[in-house]
Amino acid sequence: MRAVTWQGKHDVRVETVPDPTIQHDTDAVIRVTSTAICGSDLHLYDIFGPFLKPGDVLGHETMGVVEAVGSQAGQRLKVGDRVVVPFNISCGTCWMCTHGLQSQCETTQVTQHGTGAALFGYTELYGEVPGGQAEYLRVPQAQYGPIVVPHEGPDEQYLYLSDILPTAWQGVAYAATGDRSLEKNPVEGNTVVVLGLGPVGQLCVRVARLQGAARVIAVDRVTERLALAAEWGAEVVDQGSVDDVVETLLKLTGGRGPDAVIDAVGMEAHGSPVAKAAQTAAGMLPKAVAQPLFTHAGVDRLDALHTALRSVRRGGTVSLVGVYGGAMDPVPMLTMFDRQVTVRMGQCNVRRWTDAIMPCVTSEDDVLGLSHLATHRLPLSSAPAAYAMFQQKSDGCIKVVLDPAA
Repeated sequence: MRAVTWQGKHDVRVETVPDPTIQHDTDAVIRVTSTAICGSDLHLYDIFGPFLKPGDVLGHETMGVVEAVGSQAGQRLKVGDRVVVPFNISCGTCWMCTHGLQSQCETTQVTQHGTGAALFGYTELYGEVPGGQAEYLRVPQAQYGPIVVPHEGPDEQYLYLSDILPTAWQGVAYAATGDRSLEKNPVEGNTVVVLGLGPVGQLCVRVARLQGAARVIAVDRVTERLALAAEWGAEVVDQGSVDDVVETLLKLTGGRGPDAVIDAVGMEAHGSPVAKAAQTAAGMLPKAVAQPLFTHAGVDRLDALHTALRSVRRGGTVSLVGVYGGAMDPVPMLTMFDRQVTVRMGQCNVRRWTDAIMPCVTSEDDVLGLSHLATHRLPLSSAPAAYAMFQQKSDGCIKVVLDPAA
C-alpha cells in the first residue's frame, strides 16, 4: 500500500509499505477514506526527529471502512462499518479508561518511555504504531476504540472526531472556572480567550460559542485564520498589529482579564527566539544526544503559555491544548500562585467526549461547520507539498485532508 513516511526534517514521502494485517484478536483493519494532517504532525515534521526513524508511517486523524476484524473486535464491529479512529489507543476496561482518562490507558501505556497511551503515527515515545496517512490502517484495541458513524454524509462531517474536535471540546471543558468542567455548558456566561487559530483553535472558538460563552476573543497573526474565527462570532486580535497581547486582552476585559484562556499553540509559539534556537540546535544533534536533551530539558517555546498566565484574571483558568514536550520548562510559579490560577492540560481523552459531541456532528444544520473546516482536500500523493503548505500557512491553508483513493 501507499503511505506517508517520515524520512527526515521537512522530508516526508509517499512510499510503498507492507499492507497491515490482523495481529491480535482485538485488531481491525480499515480501508482509509480520509486522513488529515494535524498541527501535531508538524512537530514531527520539524523538531521531533530524534524519536523517529526513516520509514515511520505518519498520521493520527483517520477514518474509513472496516475490511477485517479479529475475533474480539468482531463482537462490536463488522466488515463494512464506517468508522472514525481516535488518535489515542485505549482498551476501555482498565482503571484509567473507566475513569475517563483514556489517554492514560494502562493497557497501552508506553512504560519504557514513561508516557501515556500509545498513539497512532507518533514516534517511539508513544509506541511506534504505524499511522493512518495510508491506504490501510491496522487498529489495535478495536473492540473499544473505533467510533461507528452513519454511512450518510461527507467524511469531513465525522473525521474530526478522531482528534481535533474532542481536543477542542476537552479544551473548553478544562477552561471552566470553579468546578464546572463536567457541566453541559462549562463556560456559559464567561469570557474566553483562544490563543492560536489553527484547526483546534478554530473549533475551540465554535465550541465555546455553542456552549454559551458570553465573549470569545481569538488571537492569531494570520489574516485568514482571524477572519474565519470572526465569522463564528469571535472578537479577534491580530497579534502582529498590537504592541503587547497581554495589555490588549486586559484592556478588552476592563483590566480584570478573561475568565479563561485556552492555549491552542503549544511548543512552537512565535515570540520565543531563544527556545526556537534551542529546538533547532537539538534537532541537529545525533539521536543519542538529542533524545535525552528533549526528554530531560526545557525545549518548548513558551510565549503563548506566558501570555495565557499573565492575562487570565485572578482566580481564572488556563487550559492547555497545544502540545508541550519539554521536561524542565521554566514556569512563573510566583505569578501562578499569587494570582490563584488553575491550569488544566493533557492529551485528549477522545472516547470520554464522543457521546456528548455526536449530536453536534450528526445535526443537519452542521452547528460546528465541520463540513467546511478543511481548506484543502488533496490526494495522498500530495502529502509532501501539503505538509510544507500547512507549516508555512500558505495558500490560506487552515486544514488539509488527504484522500488515499484520489
